Amino acid sequence: MLVYFAGCMATYRLPSIAEATIKVLRHAGLEFKMLGEDEWCCGSVTFRTGFIDEGKRMARHNMDALKNIGATRVVTACAGCFRTLSMDYPTLLEEELPFEVVHFPTLLKELIEENRLTFPDGEKIAVTYHDPCHIGRHMGLYDDPRDTLRKIPQVDLVEMHKSRETASCCGAGGGVRSTHRDLARGAAEIRIDEAEETGASVLTTACPFCTFNLREGIEKNN
Repeated sequence: MLVYFAGCMATYRLPSIAEATIKVLRHAGLEFKMLGEDEWCCGSVTFRTGFIDEGKRMARHNMDALKNIGATRVVTACAGCFRTLSMDYPTLLEEELPFEVVHFPTLLKELIEENRLTFPDGEKIAVTYHDPCHIGRHMGLYDDPRDTLRKIPQVDLVEMHKSRETASCCGAGGGVRSTHRDLARGAAEIRIDEAEETGASVLTTACPFCTFNLREGIEKNN
């Protein structure tokens, strides 16, 4: 059973991400479930800011909820949730995951390759991609988001001079935005400047935290 784990950002701050994810899953004809009220925060920010016991409590609850719903594959469009579920839960709970965790761009790539998602031809748009720290440096997931973008006929992918392992952090993750707002804003400004240098008209990423922080930086700096 495929389960969509939405995450806090897509549920409360950027619901358009959850709405778009659900729309794509349905359009591709996939059967899936959601935890609803049984989905708690994954705990990423909680234990990355030192609250280990509370993070373990969140992890235990979500693990049990996913088991109870019969999850065999869990998809999330949040980089922080992906890293936390797939890498941190087994360590925190000292047990193997009984399900596969997949990040949404990876699932998109599969669906496109299976012709379950198709795109019409159209005018090319220059797009640059920002590597989120949680799936990039932490998980080594660099290719799937780019492969997915390249499979969309209208996308002309252009890289920033700092990308993949050397990509600048957006400033939002690891509790930085919550505790050091000025630092987070400064990091966003740097990354936005790097994106502008490419000449792209669209800056995209695979993380709601990055989306939120970069979008705010763009709006504040016109």
